[in-house]
Amino acid sequence: MRVAVVHDWLYVVGGAEQVLREILKCYPDADVFALFDFLPAADREKIGIRKARTSFLQKMPLMRSRHRTYLPLMPLAVEQFDLSGYDLVISSSYAVAKGVLTGPGQIHVAYVHSPMRYAWDLQHAYLRESGLAAGFKSGLARLLLHGIRIWDARTAHGPDVMIANSAFVARRIKKIYGRDAEVIYPPVTMSTRGPGAATGNHFLAASRLVPYKNIEAIVRAFSAMPDLQLVVAGDGPEAARLKQLAGPNVTFAGFVSDERMRNLMATARAFIFAAEEDFGIIVVEAQSEGTPVLALGRGGVREIVSSSPVRRTGMFFPEATPEAIEGCVRSFIAQESGFSRAACRAQALQFSAERFRREFVSTVTRAIESHQNGTDPGALPVASSRFTA
Repeated sequence: MRVAVVHDWLYVVGGAEQVLREILKCYPDADVFALFDFLPAADREKIGIRKARTSFLQKMPLMRSRHRTYLPLMPLAVEQFDLSGYDLVISSSYAVAKGVLTGPGQIHVAYVHSPMRYAWDLQHAYLRESGLAAGFKSGLARLLLHGIRIWDARTAHGPDVMIANSAFVARRIKKIYGRDAEVIYPPVTMSTRGPGAATGNHFLAASRLVPYKNIEAIVRAFSAMPDLQLVVAGDGPEAARLKQLAGPNVTFAGFVSDERMRNLMATARAFIFAAEEDFGIIVVEAQSEGTPVLALGRGGVREIVSSSPVRRTGMFFPEATPEAIEGCVRSFIAQESGFSRAACRAQALQFSAERFRREFVSTVTRAIESHQNGTDPGALPVASSRFTA
């Protein structure tokens, strides 16, 4: 079979690109399509891309630095890819990739990282953070996002099979598109460190320093607990402001290498996570280092962190407020001896790359067999979340 893999765009290596890398390990001869590709050659090689076929957006002015301003053109751009010569089309989509045009003789399997959050349930937060809550530009942005929603809902009928990266995203897909989606969790790079790493005295928060990650609430919580040490890893537009409000017990490490990040995770007493995410790869990474997680109890993280007495790997706080985080941290300290770092590692192993490849190939193979038998691939039985936190 001729296989095409369509990814939204390529300019940084994040969680979606880790998924793309494992898809290409499953189908190494596939041709890759992306709206634009500005990845360094070394990163492209790590993912397994020989060369991506790009759209007309690749040559647009300021595309590298201002690609989000071209959002109105992205639906049109993805529809210009001629995939008529391929038997199997796999889309890796968090924006428009699932909207590629395919015919009835082709199989389209869409791995949906999330429906476009800024166009759907997070529209109002997106407009506020972009300074577009009111005024003429706000009206234009709202009109644009309305059109994007119409296109996004219409193209949701295109894929034969839809896969979600968490049960949380599967619920969003059902609500927005009215479709059932199988859950296949993303692949996560496991720790290579042996058991028995010495635990330090710090707690760790790590993410891009932007408002929706709620790092401010974590910083304020620890500033009110001067007897505890917090390390914040990551950089972003909120960095300067967060440093001003932080107490002397809060250390900002800035952008750190993967190796340094893993060391900070492995030696932390606990990893603090206050964002509502579709999944949360960094949470799995922390657990793979044997580190318990204290997290906001919303979103995909509830499928990652186990609060079960049988294999307890973390605790949840109900709101992303300094008070709720402080209460959770104090409760954790009182019960810290009851957390097993071996249990954290075992929980993380459920999200390995090997497991992803096995489940993904199985789902695609069933879709192909269904198509060859003359039945609807979209009528395949939908598997629920495989793991219970």
